[in-house]
Amino acid sequence: MNKGPSAISILRQAELLNISRSSIYYQPSVDLEDSLIMNAIDKIFTQSPFYGHRRIKPELKEEYGINIGKKRIISLMKAMGLNAIYPKKKLNLSDQDNQHKKFPYLLKGLPIIRPNQVWGTDITYIKLKKYFAYLVAILDWRSRYVIAWKLSPTLENIFCVQALEEALKINTADIHNSDQGAQYTSLDYINILEENKIRISMDGRGRCMDNIFTERLWRTVKYENVYLNEYANIGEADQGLKEYFKFYNEKRRHQSLGYKTPAQIYFTK
Repeated sequence: MNKGPSAISILRQAELLNISRSSIYYQPSVDLEDSLIMNAIDKIFTQSPFYGHRRIKPELKEEYGINIGKKRIISLMKAMGLNAIYPKKKLNLSDQDNQHKKFPYLLKGLPIIRPNQVWGTDITYIKLKKYFAYLVAILDWRSRYVIAWKLSPTLENIFCVQALEEALKINTADIHNSDQGAQYTSLDYINILEENKIRISMDGRGRCMDNIFTERLWRTVKYENVYLNEYANIGEADQGLKEYFKFYNEKRRHQSLGYKTPAQIYFTK
């Protein structure tokens, strides 16, 4: 009998992911047609992370034979956590919304010369066989070392907080860079950064290329692992990604690093 990742018990999956058992069973409410469209959007966006709904619409039609309106594309991108990628209309924020701090982008023209100078983080959509999940990673910009990562069935900010706490058990950074998503502007997340005296940098709204190293990481992870494996559920994806990130950090050589591995650069004294 096959004892591979799919044979992991529900209880053990929950323990590994540090979430409740109900979250393992949770499946986002999405029909088969939407799932197929979202998978196509994911492939387009992974290849071209600067694409918004206007460019994705003709790409869907020409490359995948999917002809849908922009409102549906925007709705699906929002469900995938991609709603912050393209510029939005300026909103009149309520006093309650204004409690979320915004921070300037600190990295323009800054030479990245050593590990833990800058950490970058982002969230991406992960395709599963029948539904989907979200992956967050914290990446050291100098070495490309993935310091921490977490999977979640929802976009609630707890999995981002958990990833940050795990990263801080390993080391700390001078600067932390992210987009302006609700997960990163939440008081829980900001407070941890400020308590650890980490300077906070945030991408300009609609400027995903400000976090280019993390965008490149997503492309690598998806083409080298996620698209090839078609994970059945979040527990199986967690086990597969655990093995992949170990390979990525310790074995995968990067041309930009002089064909060294991220771990070789990150742990260089």
